[in-house]
Amino acid sequence: MQNLGIPSEFGLDLHQLINIRTAHWNFNTPELVEQVILRQEGELSPDGAVMVNTGQYTGRSPNDKFIVKNANDDDKDIWWGKVNRPIAPEKFEQIYRKVTAYLQNRDVFVQDLQVGAHPVHHLSVRVITEKAWHNLFARDLLIRLPPEKLTDFRPEYTIIQVPDFVCVPADDGTNSGAFILADFTRKVVLIGGTGYAGEIKKSIFTVMNYLMPHRGVLSMHCSANVGDRGDVALFFGLSGTGKTTLSSDPDRRLIGDDEHGWADDGVFNFEGGCYAKTIRLQPDLEPLIWQATHRFGAVLENVAFNPIDRSIDFDSDRRTENTRGAYPIDFILNNVPEGYAGHPKNIFFLTADAFGVLPPIAKLTPDQAMYYFLSGYTSKLAGTEKGLGKEPQATFSTCFGAPFLPLEPNVYARLLGQKIQRHDVQVWLINTGWSGGAFGTGNRIRLPYTRSMVRGALTGQLDSVPFQTEEFFGLSIPRTCPGVPPEMLNPIHTWNDQDGYRKQANTLIEHFNKNFEQFKAEVSYNVLAVGPVVAK
Repeated sequence: MQNLGIPSEFGLDLHQLINIRTAHWNFNTPELVEQVILRQEGELSPDGAVMVNTGQYTGRSPNDKFIVKNANDDDKDIWWGKVNRPIAPEKFEQIYRKVTAYLQNRDVFVQDLQVGAHPVHHLSVRVITEKAWHNLFARDLLIRLPPEKLTDFRPEYTIIQVPDFVCVPADDGTNSGAFILADFTRKVVLIGGTGYAGEIKKSIFTVMNYLMPHRGVLSMHCSANVGDRGDVALFFGLSGTGKTTLSSDPDRRLIGDDEHGWADDGVFNFEGGCYAKTIRLQPDLEPLIWQATHRFGAVLENVAFNPIDRSIDFDSDRRTENTRGAYPIDFILNNVPEGYAGHPKNIFFLTADAFGVLPPIAKLTPDQAMYYFLSGYTSKLAGTEKGLGKEPQATFSTCFGAPFLPLEPNVYARLLGQKIQRHDVQVWLINTGWSGGAFGTGNRIRLPYTRSMVRGALTGQLDSVPFQTEEFFGLSIPRTCPGVPPEMLNPIHTWNDQDGYRKQANTLIEHFNKNFEQFKAEVSYNVLAVGPVVAK
């Protein structure tokens, strides 16, 4: 085996990888970009971003994700079910052997990285890929280490990603040729059969969601930023609801755009980069993301471009709605270099309501915060998962991140409730979805309005305005907000057909009630009491 780059003394034999042709260790960004072009894995944009096509899979594949069910204490608290499907350790070992055999006489790329910007709560992760561009993606998204820390790097977790290797479901116990397998005992994640790089990122997030709560650290699917006064804000939400967009605020410093921990001394980023949706990206509305995706070293997934001059077409959904841009966080000029800050003053739950009935902003009580956190209502947007069509699908994703939670939801909810109470945090519900009608009839709430409402909450402008309680969900909504037409704030006033609004609202309330049945035995009476009630 030939080693190039900066190899660690703890080599690939640690992972039973033998007869590797060439191992490219810890290549820097220019070296990886050169390899992408030499291997014809992608093309360069006019600005030097790497443009790649992920193939058949242009979003996550949740039905192909499994957790190894070992006969030991490591897995006793796993939230087994539809989200966390078990796979036998024998099958994992079988697939592992196939993967190591597949990689013999091939080149691999290795990045030794860190997850977690906290001085204590972090994880050493090795990412081994068969393609250079996936290694570049990992380097962009995770925390890069200085060269002097690489020669004796020993990983706590290892991810091996082989997109061109496929399983045989009948033999390997998988659902398809694609697989995402996590073994918390061996501390290994295997990914194969899919080129979608988001599987690497979300597998690491799943690992952190398993590890951090055992340390009393709340792991969160949220973005975070901080103002000049040190006031931290968190933005919870599923993909496409606005986490990256709203946290990338020119007037505030970005801590991180998607995955964070909340420890006893404050909030910290798990990652070292950002993974932004780019469909219909506009420089005037999202200037920071626009600039970051037009730089050397960024990775653009499934973004259409002109084959003659390679100019990028962010408006095109020819390959998928789920076009993505990955880039290091320092591409955002006003980022927080250390990756952590204090405790939050404001938390925003983002939901893209396809029914068009939730208010664009509402102030939540602590009990309502628990109810809406456990509910995790939103609409899955086109392309973010395999099988989603053009229209959003209403869904409930517990804790705004159910696909990535290996532990019982109440583990995360209890931690959140304790921290909200201890630090006197204000919680808001923000609808970034539809108004004036459901999807197909109404309109998506304009981003400038949402920004104005978030700004009003962050700056205290909403502290002095009157609030009212809307009749369907019992939510407290402001009567006025600077920069927002007053009629926008109460959603029933945006509908021409108010009887149609009432019908839609009651339908959504029935969905809420049905979903929350699973939590009735676990939450207090006060939390149950704040749930919406179907209006007569």
